[in-house]
Amino acid sequence: MKLKLLLIIAAIMVSTSYGAAEDIAYLRTNKKIIRMEKAESPYWAIQIIALKNPPGVASFFQAVDVAREYVCLDGFVRYTVGEFNNYEEAKSNLAAIKAMGYDQAFVVNTAQYKMSEDQPQNDRSGNTKIDPNKTYTVQLSAFRFPVYLSHFENLDNVMEFRMKDKIFRYCVGEFPGTEAREELQKIKDMGYKGAFLVELDKYLPFKIE
Repeated sequence: MKLKLLLIIAAIMVSTSYGAAEDIAYLRTNKKIIRMEKAESPYWAIQIIALKNPPGVASFFQAVDVAREYVCLDGFVRYTVGEFNNYEEAKSNLAAIKAMGYDQAFVVNTAQYKMSEDQPQNDRSGNTKIDPNKTYTVQLSAFRFPVYLSHFENLDNVMEFRMKDKIFRYCVGEFPGTEAREELQKIKDMGYKGAFLVELDKYLPFKIE
């Protein structure tokens, strides 16, 4: 019941607290609400909630530390927890998630989500055409709420951007196109397997100083 009450209160706060949410320090959290630009393997997960509008405060997710956010074409923003290799593995974890207060949770295959067409699409395959005359940076992650930079182990000078979609993106490095792929591979080798290159000039207007 406490979790249900918290969800109701947080939903009300979405429209009333976002002005204060412009204060980045107020929003910063250890919770990882990961913005998914597309479904990625492993696809099986447990959906905990679907909302018309994303929450404005991280405390909405009090019962979980990591959730994935999917903006779908039907107008709902869906949140899932867990990454599982098959349906049976996900189902075996469902009871534990429901016990946390998410009594409407169910198993989903995120590959079946119809994602919003206006989400930025980035080629993570490494086959993106690189312009040697442009400067690139490596995007590490994207989150609904700003995280502490200590989240990024073994990396210094991580840059933080708040884009037009109000998603916080984290990048590292400034590399000429002639060196970009090599630098990207170094960062992937450090454990950031989902990292990819973006043009720095497109992000700079949204940098948080």
